[in-house]
Amino acid sequence: MSQTRERKLRIAMLGHKRIPSREGGVEIVVEELASRMASQGNDVTCYNRRGHHVSGADYDSKKLKEYKNIKLKNVWTLDKKGLSAMSSSFFAAICAAFGRYDIVHFHAEGPCFMLWLPKLFGKRCIATIHGLDHMRAKWGKFASWYIRSGEKCAAKFADEIIVLSRNVQLYFNDTYGRNTVFIPNGVIPAKKTEVAQIKEKFGLSKDEYILYLGRLVPEKGITYLIDAYKNLNTGKKLVIAGGSSDTKTYEEELHALAGNNPDIIFTGFVQGRILEELYSNAYIYVLPSDLEGMPLSLLEAMSYGNCCVTSDIPECSDVIEKHGITFKKSDVSELAGVLKALCDFPDKVDEYKSKATEYICKKYNWDDIALRTLNLYGAVGAEIKSQPDEEVVVYES
Repeated sequence: MSQTRERKLRIAMLGHKRIPSREGGVEIVVEELASRMASQGNDVTCYNRRGHHVSGADYDSKKLKEYKNIKLKNVWTLDKKGLSAMSSSFFAAICAAFGRYDIVHFHAEGPCFMLWLPKLFGKRCIATIHGLDHMRAKWGKFASWYIRSGEKCAAKFADEIIVLSRNVQLYFNDTYGRNTVFIPNGVIPAKKTEVAQIKEKFGLSKDEYILYLGRLVPEKGITYLIDAYKNLNTGKKLVIAGGSSDTKTYEEELHALAGNNPDIIFTGFVQGRILEELYSNAYIYVLPSDLEGMPLSLLEAMSYGNCCVTSDIPECSDVIEKHGITFKKSDVSELAGVLKALCDFPDKVDEYKSKATEYICKKYNWDDIALRTLNLYGAVGAEIKSQPDEEVVVYES
């Protein structure tokens, strides 16, 4: 990768909530790609939503104008359930259409509803399909129609479509006869963190809990995990870490299902040190999803050296391969059996843990993925520089 490109690109990205943020996997992907492209000298602008953090105003952060050499622009947003994504991507697409950009990169299906507009103005438009979002249970009829329309718009107008799984690649070929490019997500090698804050806040110690970490939404299959756990006779606790996303009712259902069991702990949205401690000290990480794009939480869990259990959907099983354990999707009895076996045989858990980090970090490398994405943009060649540890930020006045 010693060759450098003759001309730097002017790139716009939209469809995420905001960066820097861990409100969802899309936000992590946008930050990792954009920061690497900007470090190479490309002019990168990300269009952030206005409004509150998806888990509530308590998690709001200061608005930035620049972050890791990425220009940040906040677009008008109707901060209402089901409308924030639609309104922010609408205005971001207008800004991108009239802006001086070579590339406009849309993330997720719904925002692609407006992909035709910058395309009309001669921009090269790229779409990343992070998952088949119209299938998610949290959406009503109108939202599902809007998201599906965005998918159709991407299939018709996008210069290139990036998919995160072979399963979605087959879907686009079968449904639209549209060729796509498979570029998976990446992961950063993690540094394990000793127990401190999770002991003080939640009473958790190393290897004493089974962990789910992700958004609290129906397609993640968290009800299966709670039901399976209630059938276990184990001294391990169950930790459900994450915040809701337009699904407060579902979060309430999960609390009701858990009942008053003191060994089922809901942490709410987590980030920073607490997130690192939860990943670093879990006995098992479980992702029981019915539907995924390419789960970043699973990649992160493996990068921390976790023994991972997932449903057998291709988007999960293709990631872990032989380095984790799968169970039949939505089968509570089988999931309970897997968890019992792992609780009874800690040596087996240690065996999976010992190989997870090296496998996942070697296979899914963000520098390589950013390079592949730049080449898809039409770059002549590229050399990606890894990001420094320190972040340079500029705050809005």
